Amino acid sequence: MDLDLNLPRLIVHAQHTTYSLLQSSECLCRGPRTKAQPSQANQPPADCRLDSSRPLPIPTSGAAAAGETGGMATASSFAAVFFSSAFAACFAEVCTIPLDTAKVCLQLQRKTPSLPPPLASAAAGGGTLATILCIAREEGVAALWKGIIPGLHRQFLYGGLRIGLYEPVKAFFVGGTSVTDVSLLSKILAALTTGVIAIVVANPTDLVKVRLQADGKANTVKRNYSGALNAYATIIRQEGIGALWTGLGPNVARNAIINAAELASYDQFKQMFLKLPGFTDNVFTHLLAGLGAGFFAVCIGSPVDVVKSRMMGDSMYRSTLDCFAKTLKNDGPGAFYKGFIANFCRIGSWNVIMFLTLEQVRRLFL
Repeated sequence: MDLDLNLPRLIVHAQHTTYSLLQSSECLCRGPRTKAQPSQANQPPADCRLDSSRPLPIPTSGAAAAGETGGMATASSFAAVFFSSAFAACFAEVCTIPLDTAKVCLQLQRKTPSLPPPLASAAAGGGTLATILCIAREEGVAALWKGIIPGLHRQFLYGGLRIGLYEPVKAFFVGGTSVTDVSLLSKILAALTTGVIAIVVANPTDLVKVRLQADGKANTVKRNYSGALNAYATIIRQEGIGALWTGLGPNVARNAIINAAELASYDQFKQMFLKLPGFTDNVFTHLLAGLGAGFFAVCIGSPVDVVKSRMMGDSMYRSTLDCFAKTLKNDGPGAFYKGFIANFCRIGSWNVIMFLTLEQVRRLFL
């Protein structure tokens, strides 16, 4: 009789036990629930735990998949990096091109009995500021931005490619290892490579920019270009399309070296600063790293920069070696660092503006 009375209770207890066992086995097979449940009644039992020996499920969609592939490995992310780099480089170019104009004028000076204005008074003043003031006084303030259009053409191509390709090429050199494992040598090799690729594409824009800045200045021919597009067309018509790559040798050397000094040193400086106590990934760290990168770039690249400017601004040189030899013979070794202050002001400030802008654009959009 007691068994008959307790039988319904035993059946109900068995049903609850079976249901609990089924839930527990289901939990172990499927892993933990990922979606929040509306009530505790639908939650797995409290004693249901994920087996620590099981691997975590691999995300295959959305941002997780993008993070798994490394971001810049995809075509869309490369395009985003390219355009953000090009924008930062163009913005820095607009801000600093007056210094570049003064630098080109100083680099084109040679030891001659007389120098036509504005370089005659600039030489007497002896520096960057004097050159800027003389150009503004003799030709107008707008002359300081002469060459801005091809300058923007150059920075869009050169800046976008050299920075956009830097991370993929660096990953190629290190075999896809973690970013923290990249050596300084790998960074330098990656920056050298991207600098060469970028300037081979952008050399015509560099040539036109230098010629517009130097047009009619001391020791140069007055070509009377009406603008950037007219300069491209005139060069092709009068000198042939190959003339757009005039000065490619020193330009490749100059930009590969400066790119290595800028990108590798910025990368290294930033990494070094972030390891120091009190430093975070903020504007101050970016500013210091940009200044360090600019200083190294000018110290290392100034001689080839002078040769590049002279070859592009003057047709009297037969080759890179001829330009180097004549500059050394006629003007002395100091000529290779002529315009150093202007160059440092230009490249130092350019790097600070470019890297600060690039970091902020990446934070906002990438």
